[in-house]
Amino acid sequence: MGNGHSGQQERVIPLLPLRGIIVYPTMVLHLDVGRAKSVNALEKAMVDEHQILLATQKDVHIDEPSEDDIYRMGTIAHVKQMLKLPNGTIRVLVEGLYRAKIKEFIADEEAFIVKAEQLADWDDNELETEAFMRAVLKQFEQYISLSKKITPETLATVRDIDEPGRLADVIASHLSLKIKDKQDILETINVRDRLEKILTILNNEKEVLELERRIGQRVKKSMEKTQKEYYLREQMKAIQKELGEKEGRAGEVEELRKRLEEKNVPDRIKEKVEKELERYEKMPPTSAESSVIRNYIEWLLNLPWTEQTEDRIDISEAEKILDADHYGLEKPKERVLEYLAVQKLVNKIKGPILCLVRPPGVGKTSLARSIAKSMGRKFVRISLGGVRDEAEIRGHRRTYVGALPGRIIQGMKTAGTVNPVFLLDEIDKMAHDFRGDPASALLEVLDPEQNSTFSDHFIEEPYDLSKVMFITTANTTHTIPRPLLDRMELIYIPGYTEVEKKEIALNYLLPKQMEQHGLKKNQLQVKEEAVYKVIRRYTREAGVRNLERQLAAICRKAAKTIVSGEKKRVVVTENTLEELLGKPKYRYGLAEVDDQVGVATGLAWTSVGGDTLSIEVTVVPGKGKLTLTGKLGDVMKESAQAAFSYIRSKAEALGIDPDFYETKDIHIHVPEGAIPKDGPSAGITMATALVSALSGKPVSKEVGMTGEITLRGRVLPIGGLKEKALAAHRAGLKKILIPKENDKDIDEIPESVRDELAIVTVEHMDEVLQHALVDQKGEQT
Repeated sequence: MGNGHSGQQERVIPLLPLRGIIVYPTMVLHLDVGRAKSVNALEKAMVDEHQILLATQKDVHIDEPSEDDIYRMGTIAHVKQMLKLPNGTIRVLVEGLYRAKIKEFIADEEAFIVKAEQLADWDDNELETEAFMRAVLKQFEQYISLSKKITPETLATVRDIDEPGRLADVIASHLSLKIKDKQDILETINVRDRLEKILTILNNEKEVLELERRIGQRVKKSMEKTQKEYYLREQMKAIQKELGEKEGRAGEVEELRKRLEEKNVPDRIKEKVEKELERYEKMPPTSAESSVIRNYIEWLLNLPWTEQTEDRIDISEAEKILDADHYGLEKPKERVLEYLAVQKLVNKIKGPILCLVRPPGVGKTSLARSIAKSMGRKFVRISLGGVRDEAEIRGHRRTYVGALPGRIIQGMKTAGTVNPVFLLDEIDKMAHDFRGDPASALLEVLDPEQNSTFSDHFIEEPYDLSKVMFITTANTTHTIPRPLLDRMELIYIPGYTEVEKKEIALNYLLPKQMEQHGLKKNQLQVKEEAVYKVIRRYTREAGVRNLERQLAAICRKAAKTIVSGEKKRVVVTENTLEELLGKPKYRYGLAEVDDQVGVATGLAWTSVGGDTLSIEVTVVPGKGKLTLTGKLGDVMKESAQAAFSYIRSKAEALGIDPDFYETKDIHIHVPEGAIPKDGPSAGITMATALVSALSGKPVSKEVGMTGEITLRGRVLPIGGLKEKALAAHRAGLKKILIPKENDKDIDEIPESVRDELAIVTVEHMDEVLQHALVDQKGEQT
């Protein structure tokens, strides 16, 4: 053996295509030849040195192979014997001599004749080859000891071979491989590579055999065990029959034990269940406690103790999911992506507790569901609205009749994993009475330091909630107890702007409603200006719940029109909207029609978003009495008093009779009396209305304002600026006055609103009056 392909030579030789068999050099075997072309090839070989090229067909089933159906690498063999059998086939004895590669087929009708190049084995690293030879022999020995198909005599024969190439060929011929694999070995001229391939194959084969043996043993063992168990069970049934006891209890206990074995639970829980099972087994079936224990065991077995889903942390994928399901809502999305990023860097993180504070109908629940989807976690939701019993959170003790775990544990059972996204809906709507304070019970659930050992009265064992991602929702925070609020990260989500509502309506709500009402795209079209009209004239809300209802109404009407055959396609425009939805419910733009004396427009924040408030002041002759009406809270009343005192101190400067508080009665009224109103932010509005009423100067109809007032007329900051600005925009105001310190919040106001609304920051009441009052000629003072 040299380095390189020594001994290469080309020759013309007949070809015998083989089916489902490969002949290696030095192999001797019998072949049965029956196909006419093959018989002719044999006859030609007998004339010429008794040599023939054996190459294998790629597909066994082809009777008349073409050139493309035959592998290009084959073996030149010597025909040792030929014997004609009675059925017309010829049996030949051949001996493989050396590998050969077919260079070209020579046209011949009777038989395959090819020009072939003889190839010799070559080796470029004899030391490595020697090592491979030993490894192959060792593996082959182990293979034989596991396999029943090869006789030990074969091993003796193989051991005597000292040529590495031949060793590889002989072992390959003894293994039951696919033709493709055997052909691969035939085509490997480099001896070292060939041995390496054989070694890999032997390794795999050995593993498969080892597995087969193990499975065999396991089946045998389990059969023995099953027979023994069956025998004992039958005995037990017979004994129970004699005693007159039903078979049920024993079978039940057995099934529970089996479930305990299969479930991966912490040792302390395992011990607890086993102890309870022992009690259950000994207890008479008729006793009341029996069902209590059974129920308890069921709960312990059904709860997830270790099962968890793998977090799918792909930030861009998560972003896509959140964007596809929700328009806007940048802050909560950003916060979720940050959480995911941290999860990716640190494998363990205490579940954060996010609290989404926002008006109704803005999609808090669906946002939480999307968060779960983007993380690949299970999602579970419980509503806390109206919960007034502590046991709803912590469960009842087992001694009570019909005791159950609390909602948290029930939610975990529903989720089935220890790391779901858990939504606690309407956390601001909990109440408390003589049955305890559920909000206090939630303190332990929502404290990342404590919730790894949450104790439920029913379960009794500490339960780990630290892997749960809790999301809570609230419409407003002032009803949530402080300690609870302290444990949550608040994300304030303001209402939507008109532009956002329009986008949501066209891209999310309308397609959803059309699908629910069975309408196709070509059957209903709602124009953009019609959507704006629905938003402005038929709904007034921060969210989009009513907007969706109105769109559903449009879809219903369209469905009726189409089904009754009136039209095939409905197009909704601004003008045809009234036919579908009736007369508009709201007046768009609540700004006053004229500049008025004693009426100022304030901006208020409510739980359903921002709103405008007209504050009216009437001055009548009297003795200086101040009356406040309109269901005002204490803070708002105090604001009015402060405004009144400020005006008294500056009466002359403001052009007001200094004795007005002795000669006039003043009545301040805030319309929509049924709605409670409170907070200090109407201070400057009341002061403006008072000045206007007392001085006789009208207030500009285009100006809205918000801000707290001090006795010296300073304007202090307020909250909810974005909602208030949206309300002003919605009401058609042109200018709003806001406290100077709220400057930092202007960025939160959408650009589309900022473009159409002049936002003026003021520090003192003097500036407010300058912008708000107009003199008799209609110019601002």
